[in-house]
Amino acid sequence: MIPFQNATFYTSINDIRDLPEHSGIEIAFAGRSNAGKSSAINTLANKTRLAFVSKTPGRTQHINFFQLNESQFIVDLPGYGYAKVPDGVRQHWRELLEKYLQTRKSLKGLVLIMDVRHPLKVLDIQMLDWFVPTGKAVHILLTKADKLSKQKAHMTLQTVTQYLSNFYPGCTVQLFSSLAGSGVENAAAVINNWLNATRGFEED
Repeated sequence: MIPFQNATFYTSINDIRDLPEHSGIEIAFAGRSNAGKSSAINTLANKTRLAFVSKTPGRTQHINFFQLNESQFIVDLPGYGYAKVPDGVRQHWRELLEKYLQTRKSLKGLVLIMDVRHPLKVLDIQMLDWFVPTGKAVHILLTKADKLSKQKAHMTLQTVTQYLSNFYPGCTVQLFSSLAGSGVENAAAVINNWLNATRGFEED
């Protein structure tokens, strides 16, 4: 459905000044450390190690770009919210994320990863507050849905859906499990729609 299976590593940066210049579009993935962001990217790409999956939260310290084709990219943003990161590093991540999300013209949508057992934490809300005012698309994956019963997972989905309807009505949300492979087709369809809607985009 989307060319994730063709994704290849493009570049990695740790300073906003080093963002790559291209005439294409980007879809970014963000989420709290250990929420399953890298696993979600790997599952969508049907690859095991496209995005690095670590058992130690806070290991993704750079913005990593993966190229889908000559004009489309996915972007793996640093995980946020890991307490054992030094204050200076945490502040650097905050500034890097905020500037990228608010100023990157080629960024067309954000896939926000939340652990279904711990959704809508303070920093998740902060991410929405940073990005939603840009008017660009947001789709939330409630990951690790296999960790809850179907009833509990759907209750959480309903709660998050209602919250978004009240405060961030333009955002969409779904359940997702990398382990079970559930929700993959729906997530792929959403991202595919974003890519198709912006086909032929040229950066200002």
